[in-house]
Amino acid sequence: MQLTDYSLFQTKALAEGFDEVLEREWAPDTVLDTHTHPFSVKALVVRGEMWLTVDEQTRHLLAGDSFALDRDVPHAERYGSEGAAYWVARRNG
Repeated sequence: MQLTDYSLFQTKALAEGFDEVLEREWAPDTVLDTHTHPFSVKALVVRGEMWLTVDEQTRHLLAGDSFALDRDVPHAERYGSEGAAYWVARRNG
């Protein structure tokens, strides 16, 4: 189910046991080399485009696309020429 309202995304994520929900904005052409996070995430791209690389497989994500990552999963991120924004729910722990 695609959600286009932040408050609905937040309500659903919190009901699923995520601890926090926020919006992330990325500047044009930002590149984040391989890294991990100490939390799991689920996210919905709401503006722009990004490339997410996990296990040497790259996904090109556009507004309306979603992704999820377990905690401590190595991944890399690259954002398009117009930057990007996504809503992200984090599960800490």
